[in-house]
Amino acid sequence: MKILDDLISQLDMDAPVHDVRQGVFHTAVLSRHCGLAATLPKDALRQKPPLVREPGSFLEKSAEELTRLAYSPSILEAAVGMAAINSLLELDAGGCVELNAAELILEKGRGKQVAIVGHFPFIPRVSEAVARLWVIEKNPQGDDLSEDAAAHVIPQADIVAITGTALTNHTLDRLLGLCSPAAFVVVLGDTTPLSPVLFDYGVDAVSGTRVVDPGLVLRCVSEGANFRQIRGTRRLTLMK
Repeated sequence: MKILDDLISQLDMDAPVHDVRQGVFHTAVLSRHCGLAATLPKDALRQKPPLVREPGSFLEKSAEELTRLAYSPSILEAAVGMAAINSLLELDAGGCVELNAAELILEKGRGKQVAIVGHFPFIPRVSEAVARLWVIEKNPQGDDLSEDAAAHVIPQADIVAITGTALTNHTLDRLLGLCSPAAFVVVLGDTTPLSPVLFDYGVDAVSGTRVVDPGLVLRCVSEGANFRQIRGTRRLTLMK
């Protein structure tokens, strides 16, 4: 999990923890900023309980202690860790563009072979524009491939898009290692840290979420908002 090591090593941990919320679809941590991560309920519920070892104690922990939860084998704890990492990141907004990951994938992937890890709502649009599309998903639906197919299809892809939740389940290092050196690689989703650290691992674009209204975001998380329903955020892309 070297990527996690490098991400965490770049953070300024000197920030109080104000709030931690874990909703059905999203997890939020409010420290220096408000950070988000996907909760991954289907994957979490397959794990042996207790799914969270110390509920009710997170506000007593330091920001650094919360980031260390990103290493936890528990999906719910790792989601808190990823949200904590995102809450501490200092972002140079001037280095980002207001660009949705779907538009970037469509722009780069038109007429090419595309592999997407994670079943995103924009899959049908991409399927119509590219020469070939493989969708790899831990919870396959329709024509999705299971995660076992990654080693076969990712090396063939001209464009590879990987969900940021691959950091939560500790598979990102392996997935990036499967990419062709010539491939254009995107990591996307609100778990994704908007950090140039990912560029050191062959990533070309990082598409994530920046919270601009923490109070509204925390309410949305607590009230069960899914990705499309979260309000108070900006969708940003950091290019290499």
